[in-house]
Amino acid sequence: MASATRKTKEVRREEILDAALAVFAADGFEGASTDEIAAKAGISQPYVFRLFGTKKELFKAVVARCFRETLGEFQRAAEGLRGREALEAMGHAYQEKLLPDRVRLRAQMQAYAACDDPEIAAVVRAGYGDLVTYVERVSSLMPADVARFFAAGMLLNVVASLDLDASPERWSLRLLEGCREMKSSS
Repeated sequence: MASATRKTKEVRREEILDAALAVFAADGFEGASTDEIAAKAGISQPYVFRLFGTKKELFKAVVARCFRETLGEFQRAAEGLRGREALEAMGHAYQEKLLPDRVRLRAQMQAYAACDDPEIAAVVRAGYGDLVTYVERVSSLMPADVARFFAAGMLLNVVASLDLDASPERWSLRLLEGCREMKSSS
């Protein structure tokens, strides 16, 4: 008879963060339940609190991890590149690897929505600031170019969140065409 191996604290922590990402993405910080997160992770609610202390600390950990993972994608994409080449590689990686993940997109939107809380806002600002700083450093582009890069990314988030590729509405078709034109002119 095979004995069950206990998962390490680090493995459990990652499982809780994965479960929390899905629940926070669907319900937001205020609407999410630690009971639901614990059930989704297959653990007890007290264990969630033992590892994270509070729901807010768990939310902040999820948000911080999302930003770290995005930064990691940018770094892998831009490795060995500089200037516009680096910017284009990061934009491509974002579109190919991050935009299709609707859970991550919704969690990102929920993080922005929760910024009325100063502690959450500080985590979001720090994570977003790390992204901006990295893009500035590897691209060496002017602030307006960096701002356009992030503005286009936010628009793509909205397009993906609304699933406009599947929308037959005329305004969405025009917006998608504009996104394609932006992409081809960059």
